[in-house]
Amino acid sequence: MNHSNPRPLDGITVISLEHAIAAPFCTRQLADLGARVIKIERPGSGDFARGYDQRVDGLASHFVWTNRSKESLTLDLKQDSAGAILDALIAKADVLVQNLAPGASARMGLSFDTLHERYPRLIVCDISGYGEGGPYEKKKAYDLLIQSEGGFLSVTGGPGDEQMAKAGCSIADIAAGMYAYTGVLSALMLRDKTGVGSRIDVSMLESLVEWMGYPMYYAYNGAPPPARAGASHSTIYPYGPFPTGDGGTVMLGLQNEREWAAFCEKVLLDTDLASDERFCANFKRSENRDELRRIIVGSFARLTVDDVVQRLEDAQIANARVNDMQGVWDHPQLKARDRWREVESPSGPLPSLLPPGHNAAFSPRMDGVPALGEHTGSLLSELGISAEEQARLAASGAI
Repeated sequence: MNHSNPRPLDGITVISLEHAIAAPFCTRQLADLGARVIKIERPGSGDFARGYDQRVDGLASHFVWTNRSKESLTLDLKQDSAGAILDALIAKADVLVQNLAPGASARMGLSFDTLHERYPRLIVCDISGYGEGGPYEKKKAYDLLIQSEGGFLSVTGGPGDEQMAKAGCSIADIAAGMYAYTGVLSALMLRDKTGVGSRIDVSMLESLVEWMGYPMYYAYNGAPPPARAGASHSTIYPYGPFPTGDGGTVMLGLQNEREWAAFCEKVLLDTDLASDERFCANFKRSENRDELRRIIVGSFARLTVDDVVQRLEDAQIANARVNDMQGVWDHPQLKARDRWREVESPSGPLPSLLPPGHNAAFSPRMDGVPALGEHTGSLLSELGISAEEQARLAASGAI
């Protein structure tokens, strides 16, 4: 493939007033497709995700994940001189993305209505916890809190309220970032048709609640919700983790009665079990899951992980190994598909996963993770601001 092939968003400029995960994840994906993303950060400290940890050669894991291929510009937006610089950048931009505290961007004159009069082609994407309007508009929102408000915690974890569990990744932020990303792409397509920009209002709550559609409909009209079932499926059985005799764990899942019969015959080596009245339909297996689990665990107790996986493969039953993070770094499928690249960072080269959804027509952009303010000088020079003026701005703390 020719690495010089045009990318879908080449020539598109995105200004982002972003922190944490939702907006940075959105804009990093826009950068993957070729957009120029200018990340506005607070002088001295920057995006507060820079300080979450030091796990990646001294850099923060969240920040490395969501900020490659961006330019970092430090601006203290409380100062008029910095506001004028931001205004000059927006005048040349196609998209403004922000996930500041509720109401903050409007107070700075960055609402869509204000900007649209001056820059009718500009697309504005506002990401917040609860969206504009409504009683929760100004309520603070972090990922775990939205997992709670959106019902995710109510169906995740083990039985009993004390065993509820959050997702091990920032699922509410990721959901909002994905809808912001697709929202910006659709707004760019709409602008091609109409010639004018539009506003996207993305709510973390609404993004996660969309993903909760199955448990919500399962509990429709006052019906009981799916029970928390740990790593097992709450309504399909057997579907989840099972221990093996060598101390390992195998994840497996059955979807229909044909697979149940094959599982009994080729994995458990017990053809009579397939017609057992307690287990001859999914709802019966789910109701009697404790009894069935004892049978499966007893059968697997004489086998290793490799033995069980081989039997499941022979029976064409879906299965997976329970990988830890090192297992994912070393995953043979990711290696075989050549999914890893190296990107530069302030700490040197780092491995980075290619974005999902390979398009044979172009290579995604995989540039470095920026140091705080790394591109301030070059961006200000691009705007025609002299070295002397830049020195004055730096002395005043505006940059």
